[in-house]
Amino acid sequence: MKEITDSEYHLIRDYIKKNFGINLGSEKRALIYTRLRTTLQDNGFDDFSQYFAYLQKDASGEVVSQFIDKITTNHTFFMREIDHFDYLREKVLPYIESKHCKERDVRLWCAGCSTGEEPYALEMILQDYFGRKEESWNTQILATDISTGVLKKAAAGMYPNESLKALPSKWRSEYFKKVDDSFSVVEDKVKKQIVYRKFNLMEDKFPFKKNMQIIFCRNVMIYFDNQTRDKLVEKFYDLTESGGYLFIGHSESLNHTCAEYKYLMPAVYRKE
Repeated sequence: MKEITDSEYHLIRDYIKKNFGINLGSEKRALIYTRLRTTLQDNGFDDFSQYFAYLQKDASGEVVSQFIDKITTNHTFFMREIDHFDYLREKVLPYIESKHCKERDVRLWCAGCSTGEEPYALEMILQDYFGRKEESWNTQILATDISTGVLKKAAAGMYPNESLKALPSKWRSEYFKKVDDSFSVVEDKVKKQIVYRKFNLMEDKFPFKKNMQIIFCRNVMIYFDNQTRDKLVEKFYDLTESGGYLFIGHSESLNHTCAEYKYLMPAVYRKE
């Protein structure tokens, strides 16, 4: 198997940046080689130039989908950056409940949902908060990701029991069903409230009929350069209804010279 050349790396790096917004820079050649090597070997390609030509000619979308699954990083866990979940419960949901008591509609988008831990935790908070009122409130969550592979795992809702230890014991007993000594699966009453869709945040327009009250896009923009991030935040802002919230990762920040959101607390912003 030939090593990836400078020109081959630049072709793949630029393709990823243009189509998916991910900025690999100049130091990820080993990562690309490692993640794509078996794909090249399995398909009988002699070098990365042959593979890239094959990728560009893909009309089915399957090759590109497999490529995305290989090159994206999907590290997450339950209750990551837990202060955001507390803020949602204590500040955001009371506001949503008071403002939207007539239409009884919670519009929450989890962008970059990975393997599902985040949207499931968010839905459990919604069901806890609204309690008996939940049946009369629409608390369905939209969860999107660019990777088909992680979306399949998220929709399955099966997780190692060890990973559930970060969750309240009430949630573990009420919202999960034990499969065996190693795994548990999310109960259907939570699953049915999550709509999983494949979506590329680099799309020129977001095809949503209504603006969002809450957007979670955490630890996604760390892979984008400043220009790509700023453009995405502008699209988020346009999609956020007045009074709505944006949650980003603690390792991320907004460009305050162009972002119109108001800062509330670390990694939490609001559209006034």
